Amino acid sequence: MTVLQDSGADRESAPLLQLADVVKSYRIGGEQVRALDGISLEPTGGQFVSIVGPSGAGKSSLLHILGALDTPDSGSIRYVGREIGDFDDNARARFRRREVGFVFQFFNLMPTLSAWENVAIPTMLDGVPLRTAKVRALALLDRVGLGHRARHRPNELSGGQMQRVAIARALLMEPRLILADEPTGNLDSKTGTSIMELLTDVAHDEHTSRSVVMVTHNYEAALSTDRIIRLADGMLGSDEPTASAIAKAGK
Repeated sequence: MTVLQDSGADRESAPLLQLADVVKSYRIGGEQVRALDGISLEPTGGQFVSIVGPSGAGKSSLLHILGALDTPDSGSIRYVGREIGDFDDNARARFRRREVGFVFQFFNLMPTLSAWENVAIPTMLDGVPLRTAKVRALALLDRVGLGHRARHRPNELSGGQMQRVAIARALLMEPRLILADEPTGNLDSKTGTSIMELLTDVAHDEHTSRSVVMVTHNYEAALSTDRIIRLADGMLGSDEPTASAIAKAGK
């Protein structure tokens, strides 16, 4: 089964993601722990969404399921109208490579590769010629303000610069979904603010209908997003526009 044979009309008419009654459990020792307990969500294109909650709330489990890195025990996850659970292993791999961009707390860069080579990895894995991949990678590094560091290796870059390389890599395949796992968690506050501004620009790019979904412990970072989803004990606590959350907090 393939992932990317949907028509342009399908991609315009169907919601980007639809989660319905998603359940995920893990066995820890002799105990069964329910990480997600009936989660239903519908992130929309052009929106920056944050998922907040304490450790153990289910944030990372939800992010992994959104990115097809893990599968739910039950429930439905649909991407532009197609059930992700119906994809075979090859289709799931293509989905992760072409439709999702991942941004991690610890950057996940290859230490022996330059910045542009790290950015170019996804297209090279997809069989794109190196020359073509390099042109695209350099353009994205320019976009994130790192064109002048394209040939530097990760150990020659600051934490914020490495995260910008990671964001450029996430954008390389022009995915409609960006998943960010604690993207500011390993950065100082000033650098973290600049990364949040960059992710906001990515989500609000008028030429795409892209969603950015971020999990974070940092509520201050979440206040920079369009929508805040709170998880507690694997269940949906609240889901509201950030402006509403700020208004409630001020009362």
